[in-house]
Amino acid sequence: MQLLGGANLLGLDTDDPRDQVLYQGLQKLLVIVMTALTALPMVFAGGFLPTVDQLAIGGFEFVGTQIQMLMFLQIFAGGILILYMDEVVSKWGVGSGIGLFIIAGVSQRLVTGFISPSPEGFFYSWYQIIFTDDVVVGSVLTSDGLYTLIMGQGDLLALFTTVLIFAVVVYAESVRVEIPLSHARVKGARGRFPVKLIYASVLPMILVRALQANIQFIGTILFTVGPDGEAGPIVLMGRELPWLGVYADGGQPVAGFFYYTAPIYNPTDWMWWTGEVAGDPEVWQILIRISIDLTFMVIGGAIFAIFWVETTNMGPKATARQIQNSGMQIPGFRQNVGVIEKVMERYIPQVTVIGGALVGLLAVMANMLGTIGAVTGTGLLLAVSITYKLYEEIAEEQMMEMHPMMRQMFGKE
Repeated sequence: MQLLGGANLLGLDTDDPRDQVLYQGLQKLLVIVMTALTALPMVFAGGFLPTVDQLAIGGFEFVGTQIQMLMFLQIFAGGILILYMDEVVSKWGVGSGIGLFIIAGVSQRLVTGFISPSPEGFFYSWYQIIFTDDVVVGSVLTSDGLYTLIMGQGDLLALFTTVLIFAVVVYAESVRVEIPLSHARVKGARGRFPVKLIYASVLPMILVRALQANIQFIGTILFTVGPDGEAGPIVLMGRELPWLGVYADGGQPVAGFFYYTAPIYNPTDWMWWTGEVAGDPEVWQILIRISIDLTFMVIGGAIFAIFWVETTNMGPKATARQIQNSGMQIPGFRQNVGVIEKVMERYIPQVTVIGGALVGLLAVMANMLGTIGAVTGTGLLLAVSITYKLYEEIAEEQMMEMHPMMRQMFGKE
């Protein structure tokens, strides 16, 4: 809805109170519809299929489709609760409610990955390595010992990747080009308009991953309509199409188009020398999959970043109009929207492309090398970026309280 509204495809004027009410109501309606449309295939055809055939709750017994309906209602109700909680946070709090839920979910997985009292816990694994004989490391100078410490129970590579992503994203968020501004009528009133390296934020990565997920969802549907959903190639109209996709018992593609376009989520998807890659594909097949995923994320990240900036009023034209309406101007240039727009065009498009490509590269790298708690690269990037922006929004609120003129600059009046 935000993208459609920014592209003026809805025919609504968001400055008109009546259109604002219509826009918000339509947005809520579509959230409810999309929640149902997303939950249906998850429960009835996806990875949320129930593992039990019979369930007893409060004296009532549920079987088969009834259990699936209960799961659907649970997911649907959870989506509606998130919608209303997001409204409460957006209206009375700081930042976005959805952003806070993303931070909470990723943080929970990170904390669990560190302190979980199981072989998946980082500290628990190192306790076993140092103080018990449950994990045999051997000499750290041998290949087996190094593999155990770096890739195995030691998880040193996952720790390094997690810390690196945190550091790179925070550094990239702080890298910016600051365009000086001065007030046209208030002498001495100056400010800066920052154009960050990750100008479009990490949110366009959600769109890229959603496109990949939709492609894989089509493959899952085509596979499930085959003979009893058994492992093997996709079957359409009685013909086997191995070039389109071959699936393993767990419904995971191991060959064909849907294998090459499947995102890489963890090291076991591509490290062929470990012998843990599903389907045991050839090395050249794995390299093709890596190349496609990397190209898709880097180029797709840049394209979606441009699209996001232009449709969310962050482009040069919208920014120039915002600066002009606030009464600010760029020192040394005429106070004209066209002039300000040309200055913005020197920085915003280039920074948007570079930032989108960088975020895509970081997401693929995090997935390929693995992270603590098996957090996806996109999830980790979102959590770090949203947390940093939340900090900036709190600082911005404090700054506007100290300098009331800044409230007009940021469009609060």
